[in-house]
Amino acid sequence: MTSNDKASMPPYMGIDPAKAASRLSDPIHTARFAKAAAFAAKGREELAKGGHAPDGNKRLRKFSTWEICRYLIPVAPAHFRRVLKAQPELPQGVGEGNSKWFSLEEIIQLREHFATEGASHREYRPYRPESLDAKVIAVANFKGGVGKTSTCAHLAMSAALDGYKVLVIDLDSQGSLTSIMGGHVQDEWETSFPILARDFAKHLTEENEVRTASGKPAVVLDETLTEALQVSPRNLIQETHWPNVDLIGAQLNLYWAEFQVPVWRMQSKTWPLWDALTNGLSDDGILGDYDLIFLDTPPALGYLTINALAAADILIVPLGASFLEFDSTGRFFDMLYSTFASIEEGENSQRRRLGLEDVKFEWDAVRTVVTRFDAAQQTDLANVIQAYFGDLMTTFRQDVTAMVGQAGEQVNGIYEADYRDFNRDTYVRGRETFDRTWAEVKELIVGAWWRDEQEAKNGKA
Repeated sequence: MTSNDKASMPPYMGIDPAKAASRLSDPIHTARFAKAAAFAAKGREELAKGGHAPDGNKRLRKFSTWEICRYLIPVAPAHFRRVLKAQPELPQGVGEGNSKWFSLEEIIQLREHFATEGASHREYRPYRPESLDAKVIAVANFKGGVGKTSTCAHLAMSAALDGYKVLVIDLDSQGSLTSIMGGHVQDEWETSFPILARDFAKHLTEENEVRTASGKPAVVLDETLTEALQVSPRNLIQETHWPNVDLIGAQLNLYWAEFQVPVWRMQSKTWPLWDALTNGLSDDGILGDYDLIFLDTPPALGYLTINALAAADILIVPLGASFLEFDSTGRFFDMLYSTFASIEEGENSQRRRLGLEDVKFEWDAVRTVVTRFDAAQQTDLANVIQAYFGDLMTTFRQDVTAMVGQAGEQVNGIYEADYRDFNRDTYVRGRETFDRTWAEVKELIVGAWWRDEQEAKNGKA
């Protein structure tokens, strides 16, 4: 074979077996995985600290007068400056001349001032009925790489900038959302794992009371369950560098829940495992402490995801405008139907025999959202996806922008990126893609709250 013949061949033909073997290392043993994991952990820590302060903690940047008046508080810049000048007790920001910069804590204080003293027709505070619990929003899809964690993080940040008090719960053992939020989690006892364990331990304790009353021996709680009874979900919440965003984080050991939950279920088939997270949030009053709770789920329909979906009022399903992601998302909905219909059928057959009301899962709203959208190449397919999903899809598609990638390299959300690092137009376009997604999700939240409020009033009437 001549060199010209070889040059015209595709690269996967003409591979010499002996040369291929010479390029191989010695066989890989399991210990090599530990070495790779250690290197990756070190690299992950160094990369994550790229967006951190010298002490290793993340800091949220300050926001300019331009950003505040354009995005955060509906007030003209000139009036904003006049109010600050007339009221020196208010935060004055840092900087010279008209270019002042404020922390988010200061912006929250300023928002409260304008809500009290400003024009009555302006929306200085976001809508939120005081008498109702937080709305829980789960972001889920079992297809990886669809922008699930990024969407969850940016929705949480959008809500925080909008004035809501937010809790984010990372249920993915990869812990990506925890990294974005600057969280520190040592082991599974600082994740949502003890919430699930405590719920089963409480259920078993109640069953033991029945056993004891009927003369049967009680089931002994093991060390894990005994310890879980001492853990309050409130103990798991940590503050973040966002003053109005708290976190229950995740780390690798959280994945153990996927193995442990079915074992517990086998010990007691009457334990409603899907309610464990819901019970943890409601029993300790956490739903009353926050406005919005965002749940980031693993890329699988496992027990953690089932708990998230059962706890959620609103379900957001990100997907890319590709056939494979459309196909996978369709199968995801099929599995959701099979899973929750099966739970309803199994539970209700028993409840009807006992004369109890049926279990019924329902959500205020479910929406798919197209992420990483390239209008030049994906519009036709996105339109097809829109036609098939219909009212289950948001109207806005998240454009792919260079700003998103650059912020991601620093383990930040785009709202944490300083607009001075970009062309002003680039920043506005990059921010708009998430602002418009938040607008559609916020509309769902506000509408659901209003409907709940009307039902509560009508119920009292």
